Amino acid sequence: MKIRWWLVGLCGVGFLMSGAVGSSFGLLRLQYQGGPVAEKGSVPETFLVVEALRLQYQGGPVFEKGSVSGVVKAAGQPPVPKPIEVNKDQDECGKSQPAESLILGAGNEVKNALIRLTNIVKGKRLDTATKVVLDQAKCRFVPHVVIVPVGATLEIKNSDPITHNFRTFSIENDPINRAQPKNGPVISTKFTLPEMFKAQCDIHKWMSAWIVVADNPYSAVTDDKGQFMLADVPPAPGAGFYQMEIWHEMLGKVTKEVTVKANADTRMSVELKK
Repeated sequence: MKIRWWLVGLCGVGFLMSGAVGSSFGLLRLQYQGGPVAEKGSVPETFLVVEALRLQYQGGPVFEKGSVSGVVKAAGQPPVPKPIEVNKDQDECGKSQPAESLILGAGNEVKNALIRLTNIVKGKRLDTATKVVLDQAKCRFVPHVVIVPVGATLEIKNSDPITHNFRTFSIENDPINRAQPKNGPVISTKFTLPEMFKAQCDIHKWMSAWIVVADNPYSAVTDDKGQFMLADVPPAPGAGFYQMEIWHEMLGKVTKEVTVKANADTRMSVELKK
């Protein structure tokens, strides 16, 4: 397991930014007390990861619920990629595949943009019991952008009657590189650290997807109409707003401040440009 020792420190900073100053110092004080060490040992890596994630985000009941919704559009006229020529397994994959790196609606609405709150430290529980499915169907990954909570199970399936080879390019989490023949077993895995990384099929090079390992439950991917919804968001404490990150693989990333009020929906319109 790979450990980033600065993660625990950053957790405390996150609490300070959220306005929970007193509770932050209390947690950090309880976490470490200096003094003579009579018997020397080591702390298990798994304990450090669990403690870091616990300090970073706390899940529980949300009594005052707000929401954030909106639409993501592309500014100007970004060039839409042409269909990709297929040079392998054409009987199953066809002669061409649509490029999924940029899919726009009639009004420049952006599909597959990632929306997430990056500085929220308290809200609804992260669903680690869920099983998220990433399928390989008709020589494409479905969905193209998949969100997996930290500690939840990701099941990678092959619904095609041909062999695929699933590879991830993760850094914080252990990478995967496994062949999946037709009718082969599902690959089940869990990720322990938040990270976003690319996945691809090594046999069919046009096949790619993005895996988002989320450490809080406030993430969403835009649909065909560029729309998104983040539900059950508690009112923003401290400064009164959250940082909302909007990312797309071709159009880049922007960060917006969003205010959340109890029992109200905050509507946003976001433009991305290359």
